Amino acid sequence: MTAQAEVEATIVVPCFNEEHFLSQTLDCIRVAAVGAGMTYEVLVIDDQSRDRTFEVAQAYQSAHPEMPLIIRRNERNRGLSRTFCDGAFIGRGHFFRLVCGDNSESAESLRKVFDLRGKADIVVPFHPTVPGKSFVRRAISKTYTRLINVISGYDLKYYNGCPLFYRYDVMRWGSYSFGFGFQADLLTRLLDEGRTYIEVPLDVFHHENDAGASAFRIRNVLSVMHTLSELIVRRMRRHV
Repeated sequence: MTAQAEVEATIVVPCFNEEHFLSQTLDCIRVAAVGAGMTYEVLVIDDQSRDRTFEVAQAYQSAHPEMPLIIRRNERNRGLSRTFCDGAFIGRGHFFRLVCGDNSESAESLRKVFDLRGKADIVVPFHPTVPGKSFVRRAISKTYTRLINVISGYDLKYYNGCPLFYRYDVMRWGSYSFGFGFQADLLTRLLDEGRTYIEVPLDVFHHENDAGASAFRIRNVLSVMHTLSELIVRRMRRHV
């Protein structure tokens, strides 16, 4: 661990309208990190929520002063990928992971990831089953994974499962993807550079977002198209 990294892991929790789930999410993180015997910090970044997410985070901080919790609020909505990258620069941890604010991962699932820290450069979760996720969304997710594997030449089971990275690797990467495509972009870039990885199955639960936060928004579709084009160019470059 470097001198700058005063804690083992920085856990960033980007939030957009998560007032109903944020407290449970933070509970799970706290239980998992303590159970894994890991020093940590949690960075909650409110991405200009329209509900009481920011106030809920403040109330949780007051109720749990023992928890190393940092709260930030973006001046404007910056999107998931930018908030994720910003968190890497704000944090101090050796490892870095995104945990969604919708309480989709249990403490047991988070603990499985934290227990594997340092076993490889990247710990990559995948989800054998996802209760609450519609058939259409499952089909789209599987198609997306197959496309990424075909284009990149890798054989991962899932690309949007919030891997555990070294924070330094995230800081070195600047994303031009503004939707959920950024995770595949980052993962494949690091694999191109020779990073090692292990995959771990996790149980998660899918919460349907409102229309404003849907994965089918135009900017997410554009993000995926951009990621796929980037993968094609990088794959061609490797063979030239």
